[in-house]
Amino acid sequence: MHKYLFLPFLLVGLLAAPIAHAFQPRAEKVVDNVYALIGPLGQRSPENDGLNANSGFIVTPQGVILIDSGASRLGAEKIATAIGKVTDKPVRWVINTGSQDHRWLGNDYFAGQGAEVMAMQRTAATQAEYAAQHMTSMTRFLGERMRGTQPLPAPKTLAGNAAVLELGGETLMLTYTDAHFPGDAWVWLPKRGVIFSGDLVFVDRLLGVLPWSSVKHGQQAFQALAALKPVHIVPGHGRVCDLAQAQRETGDYYDFLVVKVGGAAMEMESLTATLDRYQDLPEFSHLYNYEGLHRANMSRAFTEFESQ
Repeated sequence: MHKYLFLPFLLVGLLAAPIAHAFQPRAEKVVDNVYALIGPLGQRSPENDGLNANSGFIVTPQGVILIDSGASRLGAEKIATAIGKVTDKPVRWVINTGSQDHRWLGNDYFAGQGAEVMAMQRTAATQAEYAAQHMTSMTRFLGERMRGTQPLPAPKTLAGNAAVLELGGETLMLTYTDAHFPGDAWVWLPKRGVIFSGDLVFVDRLLGVLPWSSVKHGQQAFQALAALKPVHIVPGHGRVCDLAQAQRETGDYYDFLVVKVGGAAMEMESLTATLDRYQDLPEFSHLYNYEGLHRANMSRAFTEFESQ
């Protein structure tokens, strides 16, 4: 059993008092039996219980397949409530697309309800590696509303760089992206033309480049996603979109970071000169978080290519 699975300051079963006007996710139909749960664009907060990322679910004759479980026990309960307004079928599977807190810290709740929780091997390994850090940071964001949350890295892991799963007539194809966070993956429903991109795709808000991110992997993964020609994309953040919007707001930004910023780094231009030249990009400046993230994104992209 992983050393982070039980933390003494978490009291199982103690739930925080309700907050007025707290966010409750609502199921948005993408295609028949496939639904998205769209989170707010802002930061994790007690009002949204860390549900500021998108998740979703597929209803099959053999039960519900949930894509990502939320950032806390309370968040997971809110997701379960949203599912319950669509179907009375139980959640049979939980699939994690990533290792960031709001993609998996609700795993324990759904496992306790009888769901099988799974992820790609690197995803689960990174969940275990960052569990203590994520619990600390989420407690800082949510305070008392994290009580009852137990970090459970996905117990069932899927080997290789891609995996195919089938349940109730639905085919799901999982593939690593390793872009925003190590072990990130997407879930592709080829029969439906729908992809749950995880944190590869951001629309309506600017994607973030973290210290652990790879813009090179992001560009490559986005090109692979585009080759699938999905009809509907449930992005990691932002509204359900088509490929054209995803290309404009994510794919083109990855191209910029790799070609322009990465190219400047490889030409040994100074970081300051590169940041100053590209600080104003009208094609992306309308996106939420642009002012707060763009310069830091460029700096981290520069560093990635500078070290090569």
